[in-house]
Amino acid sequence: MNTAKGNSRNPWTHSTPDLPALRLRWLEILDELERAHRTAWLALFDARVSRWEGDGGDSTVWLDFADRDKFAGAHTFDVLSRADFLSALSDAIQAVIGVQVAVAVEPRSN
Repeated sequence: MNTAKGNSRNPWTHSTPDLPALRLRWLEILDELERAHRTAWLALFDARVSRWEGDGGDSTVWLDFADRDKFAGAHTFDVLSRADFLSALSDAIQAVIGVQVAVAVEPRSN
């Protein structure tokens, strides 16, 4: 498996990707997203990883924006209208952990 940027802290060097390890690296992933696509970072920085489905290249990382409802005002941008933001996040995940995944957003529960 490819280790991202030669990073020796990659928890998947000898194991299968999993949700706890992804959460451990989440801030690094957001830093990479900010560097590569600042507008996507602004829309996605408050996302929380809710689940990981699949194995290897057929994996999907699911995001939850439940915390977004805590903010008042205009912070209600619909990330679903910008597939390029989710693609940029997928690229950031690959850059940090070396695994290509799809990114999806959990449906809002009201």
